[in-house]
Amino acid sequence: MTPTRRRLLTTGLAAGATLGLGPVLKAPALRAQNRLNVVATTGMIADAARFILGDAGEVRALMGPGVDPHAFRQTRSDIVAMTRADLTLWHGLYLEAQMEEFLLNLARRRSVVPVADRIDPALLLSHPDYDGRFDPHVWMAPEIWSHVVASIADALQEAQPDLAPTFEARATEYRDTVAALHAYASDVLSTVPEDSRVLVTAHDAFSYFGRAYGFEVLGIQGISTESEAGLNRIRDLVDTLVTRRIGAVFVETSVSDRNMRALIEGAAARGHKVTIGGELYSDAMGEPGTYEGTYPGMIDHNVTTIARALGGTAPEKGRIGQLGAAG
Repeated sequence: MTPTRRRLLTTGLAAGATLGLGPVLKAPALRAQNRLNVVATTGMIADAARFILGDAGEVRALMGPGVDPHAFRQTRSDIVAMTRADLTLWHGLYLEAQMEEFLLNLARRRSVVPVADRIDPALLLSHPDYDGRFDPHVWMAPEIWSHVVASIADALQEAQPDLAPTFEARATEYRDTVAALHAYASDVLSTVPEDSRVLVTAHDAFSYFGRAYGFEVLGIQGISTESEAGLNRIRDLVDTLVTRRIGAVFVETSVSDRNMRALIEGAAARGHKVTIGGELYSDAMGEPGTYEGTYPGMIDHNVTTIARALGGTAPEKGRIGQLGAAG
């Protein structure tokens, strides 16, 4: 465990049953002066932190629905929040590219933890156009994301040893849900015909998903949305859609659909109809207060949408019947 894994993160937990997390474990109440003040960069990190902490503190997520973490820059209020926080949790792996210098500097005087940096490199994917760095989109594979949840739990237990058993139990419960998501994904995605297992998206955020579930993944942009999609890339993808008779592509909530529309129009000009199979959550979760505004709901939505759009069989309302429902 690294020296930076101190203090703690938090916030009251949303209804666990609604999230498909089962009965909610209640953390012992703390005196107000002992409540931990935690900042998380992404919603996915914040969701796990909130569940593990229960009512032991507050967790603020800097990036909300539809926010692109590759391009996100901290505001003045974000800087104040992080400098005052007991703990700042960030993803790492160069996801927060525009914030990294600030976060590394902040770590010299505050408790700042890059929660994905502890993942075994053997589990990570590299990318030819990403300057030798690893692909940061590890949350797309629940089995890998479970390691990040464990990293968060470790930080919390070190920060508040007297609550370690509670945090461990809650982390185990959350990881059990993540494991159930993986099992659901494996089940429903296996019903997609093998020749239809091609996922075309706005940017290359689904490689871990593709490796986990046997899908070829084609992104118009690279791993970072900061990269530009050239005309040659769009032309090549149009060729692929037409030649392989791929009938559905997917837009993303945190990326403009401009390039995807150009792709569809290019295929149509060559006599091949391509439809939008659905909108996927790639770099950010859904709206707060909804099932899709949680990590389990985000993954459930993506898996169910992809399976149904590409000819597989999946329940319309997802794994636990909550898709489209308020939290």
